[in-house]
Amino acid sequence: MPASPFRPRCHFVFTLLAVMLFVCARVEAQTGSVTMTATVSETVALSISPSFNPQKLTSDVVRTGNTVRVTLSDVGAATRGETPVVRIPLLVRSNTDFKISARIDSTTAVVNDLSVVDVRATGKLVSPPAARAIDVERQFDPSDPLLVLTGPRVSLGGTLESPNNALQITLLIRLQPQPNRAWSLQLTFVGAPE
Repeated sequence: MPASPFRPRCHFVFTLLAVMLFVCARVEAQTGSVTMTATVSETVALSISPSFNPQKLTSDVVRTGNTVRVTLSDVGAATRGETPVVRIPLLVRSNTDFKISARIDSTTAVVNDLSVVDVRATGKLVSPPAARAIDVERQFDPSDPLLVLTGPRVSLGGTLESPNNALQITLLIRLQPQPNRAWSLQLTFVGAPE
């Protein structure tokens, strides 16, 4: 049977239709819109400045996300008869308003005073109003944990390890150890969204 003269034309027409459908579908995909929404979870991260080095005392710092535990002790006679004063440079990074509370654990020493003596930005990724808007608790409720301070968002960008997006809050702590005894005190600071 001889080949039909319509067969090549049909093949051409079907190919043309397929190309037109593909092009129309591609144009439709390009003119459509895609909406994507994402949220960033509220984050408050605490750490201690690497410069922390309390003289005459043994110290240990453990950090996990929004919690920092500082253990101070004097097992020798370094501070016997003295009232030790410790400055703790606490670094705060947050993408939301925050609060910091503290828990004090010791059977051999008492905290006589806990106050904020300095607040400063560590770099250009700190929100300018953050250092001025820290609200320090002036009287401490004897409840556990103690609310130490509250503040606005600190970090404008960076990561939880960036050197230029933290607020350094220096805490002054006066201790009263039991006389003529080795002592140990554990301070646990917790940061949370306000």
